[in-house]
Amino acid sequence: MNTQTDGKIERMKTVSAKLREASRAYYQESREIMSNYEYDQLYDELLALEKETKVVLAGSPSVTVGYEVLSELPKERHEQPMLSLDKTKSVETLAEFAGSHKSLLSWKLDGLTIVLTYRDGELYKAVTRGNGEVGEVITPNARVFQNIPLHISYQGELILRGEAVIRYSDFEKINAAIPDIDAKYKNPRNLCSGSVRQLNSQVTAARNVNFFAFSLVKAEGVEFHNSREAQFHWLRSQGFEVVEYQVADQSNMAEQVAWFSGRIAGNDFPSDGLVLLYDDIAYGQSLGRTAKFPRDSIAFKWEDETRQTRLLEIEWSASRTGLINPVAIFEPVELEGTTVSRASVHNVSILKGLKLGIGDEIEVYKANMIIPQIARNLTGSGNLEIPSVCPVCGGATQIRKANDVEALYCTNPDCQAKKIKSFTLMVSRDALNIDGLSEATLEKFIGRGFIHEYADLFHLDRHREEILSMEGFGEKSFANLMASVEKARTTTLPRVLYSLGIENVGLANAKLLCREFHNDLRELTGATKEQLSCVDGIGDVIAGTIRSWFCDEKNMENFCHLLSELTIEGGEENGQEQILKGKTFVITGSVNHFKNRNELKAKIESLGGKATGSVTSKTDYLINNDTQSSSSKNRKARELSIPVISEEEFLNLIGEPVG
Repeated sequence: MNTQTDGKIERMKTVSAKLREASRAYYQESREIMSNYEYDQLYDELLALEKETKVVLAGSPSVTVGYEVLSELPKERHEQPMLSLDKTKSVETLAEFAGSHKSLLSWKLDGLTIVLTYRDGELYKAVTRGNGEVGEVITPNARVFQNIPLHISYQGELILRGEAVIRYSDFEKINAAIPDIDAKYKNPRNLCSGSVRQLNSQVTAARNVNFFAFSLVKAEGVEFHNSREAQFHWLRSQGFEVVEYQVADQSNMAEQVAWFSGRIAGNDFPSDGLVLLYDDIAYGQSLGRTAKFPRDSIAFKWEDETRQTRLLEIEWSASRTGLINPVAIFEPVELEGTTVSRASVHNVSILKGLKLGIGDEIEVYKANMIIPQIARNLTGSGNLEIPSVCPVCGGATQIRKANDVEALYCTNPDCQAKKIKSFTLMVSRDALNIDGLSEATLEKFIGRGFIHEYADLFHLDRHREEILSMEGFGEKSFANLMASVEKARTTTLPRVLYSLGIENVGLANAKLLCREFHNDLRELTGATKEQLSCVDGIGDVIAGTIRSWFCDEKNMENFCHLLSELTIEGGEENGQEQILKGKTFVITGSVNHFKNRNELKAKIESLGGKATGSVTSKTDYLINNDTQSSSSKNRKARELSIPVISEEEFLNLIGEPVG
């Protein structure tokens, strides 16, 4: 082997290692260390080198599929390997692939691929794609997907594949409910992956996961007339939602691709391209497969529209954890029909990798035609200085390295940006519930000095003119905000106590404390650690935290200022007898007699009980309408001899009629 070939193989090793690292970060750790654009470029380079050298190294991303299974979920080998798809960005190549054959062109959904098995008309098993050979069994989680039929009319063995996805609208709602900006999910795909692979199906149920079928593997005895489209129609008749598709061939391919392209902006579900599949089942199967790809289908990825522009500045955005993220500000350009002028650079490692410098000519694009990203730096001056002080407080910064990724942090524990966490919690729905004060808005208000302590939330009218001059604010939005602030002045003591952000004092514990101390604020704030620890569910550690908070002079000064702005209503017990006092419940599965599990939880708490998320030795009852289920919670309850009761049995327990 000559020196030139040696060099190419060494380059293949380097590229393969980078691609594997990027895949591991994205699929297993929900973080990004390179853009999609850069990943595709490296992948295409690897394919070209393998073709040129006729060498494919062990573990090459060109012959491996999916993530490695690392969770604690049960593992299972697939009956048939789940292959990846070959891909193209060329409409002409897509049309050539179809030729004169009738084909189905559908969305390539960006979620997690799932294999469902039904026996005797019942959902028997659900397994993730995993690494293509071995997946994870997630049957209890699949049972709580939003649209999977648990019972179907077909009585034979049915095996089908589809994509589990979370809609953008649900993704935004879930992220909006997370106070911590750094704990928010990066995209729907990462949220879906974490939701589907949960060890606790109750978490999955709250995430509104949807399933769209895209392939029927087995359904013996059903005549499909050798047509994939007929299979789709039949799956619909069984109650499945099928991925949206259009019939296409060489003659109308460009028109159909344009049809999908025009719908991207309005889509409520994530997609990263299209899939073309031959309708003729026998013909497609006769083509066989390569080591990695089937030959009856191909993926189409949008040709990224790129624009050259000039980098004007890097804006460093501080968050409540001290993390300072770089955001690129560049001369505005038109991309995919909209004007863009900024893009997140994610972290210091990516910033250094792009060799960014002010004034550099950069190429930008929209990942999946939605999210602005920097594709590459055409100048590569690398003259950008990493700030040595925090842009918010002026405190010293520090570059920290974790999992080979460098990020910038503010080291000042009193940094003003870190207050965002406490204020975001205070205005959240279960606390003071001030609508219109999003995390981003709070960050702007704090940065401009409008808010220094809790009471300042009720005096934003002092900054009316400045707020009206801010982007996103007008007379109407400002008036709505002021109305919400005024409404929040009347509240309850548990909400106020929860809003303070005392460690380990959630809304449930706040309610318990207020009941125990008869909604008497003086009695509560003056309680000793021993008195607090006697409250059921509190214990020594939490009692010590509460006592320390109330003993802090600055905390109490801010608390008193806040109380002067509020009108505290009576307790939330509504005169009901506390018949469940001292009892702890866990709720799992779907509910029938209550609107949702939160309503059932509220009922338990109104009667003095406590609802928690995990079955432990301190649990008194597990409420599950499927009392004979083999779920992990049911198994744990049986191991601990904890009664598993249905909703009806719960209603009998509290003496209320069923109906």
